[in-house]
Amino acid sequence: MREMLVASLNEALKAGNTRRVSTIRLIQAAVKDRDIANRGAGKDPVCTDDIMLILGKMIKQREESARIYEDAARLELAQQEREEIEVIRSFLPEQLSDDDVKQACRRVVEETGAQGLRDMGKCMNALKSEFSGQMDFSKASGMVKGLLHHE
Repeated sequence: MREMLVASLNEALKAGNTRRVSTIRLIQAAVKDRDIANRGAGKDPVCTDDIMLILGKMIKQREESARIYEDAARLELAQQEREEIEVIRSFLPEQLSDDDVKQACRRVVEETGAQGLRDMGKCMNALKSEFSGQMDFSKASGMVKGLLHHE
């Protein structure tokens, strides 16, 4: 993943795509910050799965910013945030559709033998290990909670 970021940055620099260059640099800075935090805590540098989680968090931050800008009638800033979202998404695997997320949640609840809300963590951990970077886990959490609530 790190090599892909470096290659994409070089490509964007050669193409003169300033939005892509600045967004990739933001991604690299976020990864480096996490590496430094991990080093201070005696942990290994971030792996690809961790980078996927960082990218997901960056997308959520930009979606929230874009909504705030739209509410304040700052459409040019909202557009800038949306452009950054597209650049970040280009490094993530294809996102699962809502139907696929529902199916995955049902399957995980069945496979883990979850009996109620106390098994929520077990289900979410299984989803995160299998679908890292492929779904919005806050939405999936709501679906799992709904499934477990009916158990």
